[in-house]
Amino acid sequence: MALEDAKNEIDMAFTRQDLRGLAFENAFAGATSFLRRRYSKDLTGVDLAVTGVPFDQAVTHRPGTRFGPRAIREASTLQAFDAPYGWGYDPLSEMSVVDYGDVAFDYAHTASFPDRVQAHIAHILAAGAGTVTLGGDHFITLPILRAYAERFGPVALIQFDAHSDTWADDDMSRIDHGTFLYKAIKLGLVEAPTTVSVGIRTDNPDTLGVNTLDAPFVHQRGVDETVARIKDIVGSRPTYVTFDIDCLDPAFAPGTGTPVWGGLASWQAAAILRGLAGINLVGGDVVEVSPPYDTTGATAIAGAHVAMELIALYGWTRRSTA
Repeated sequence: MALEDAKNEIDMAFTRQDLRGLAFENAFAGATSFLRRRYSKDLTGVDLAVTGVPFDQAVTHRPGTRFGPRAIREASTLQAFDAPYGWGYDPLSEMSVVDYGDVAFDYAHTASFPDRVQAHIAHILAAGAGTVTLGGDHFITLPILRAYAERFGPVALIQFDAHSDTWADDDMSRIDHGTFLYKAIKLGLVEAPTTVSVGIRTDNPDTLGVNTLDAPFVHQRGVDETVARIKDIVGSRPTYVTFDIDCLDPAFAPGTGTPVWGGLASWQAAAILRGLAGINLVGGDVVEVSPPYDTTGATAIAGAHVAMELIALYGWTRRSTA
């Protein structure tokens, strides 16, 4: 599809034939898949599947992240026309990327939810594709990491967040947005020495030895040192990135359940993500976008850009290992 086709092309989420390439249909119209990728459950030849987990059970203050995937998809229509700025390549033309839709689960049977998410992600990984997941509260990262650990073993983890999410909780059946990292470490899905949390600005009595580059570190030491420290921690290991949108200061992302002042500016997050080019990224997610609390849509726009950067990082890893 080319720009001159925009007057005739519509609903590329269903009508596009090629899994690669940009999309030029009107941003205000058409079916809103992520970046106008084709909706497909067929993973044949797919390099990367974008998928949604519309789930929130209980968050610290403001629910609504179940609407995050829908809002992020809508916001992404503004990004579908061009390659991501500054990367020097177009991941959507080099990789076959589909929107795999959302996880299906019985909202009235919450206990079954973690296994459904794990199976959903495991199915995609078994087909040879990576995942970029749109959430959803931060609990969703735990069953995703279970699926990744089954395939790769314990993965290195980069967590962008305002909160450490290592509050003690040894009941592994509890579904809690604030304890995913505690449980991931206790279950051996990730290991503290190869986990780094970026942007933290709330107290926690025990971070289980996780490397922490808090928000003041980023502000005072800068992007370059932050990136260098992250890369030193994860090395060449298979690495998963989870980005809680409340890592950003509420001035840049007010639509989240747990806003905390003093966070990263969007330019800092963008520069850090871009600086991570070269890590061995195997997947990632962006979580806790809660659109009911941001009528401007700025938080969903930020979430869509994070997801696009994760796609570009994933494509850069494939380029480096080809």
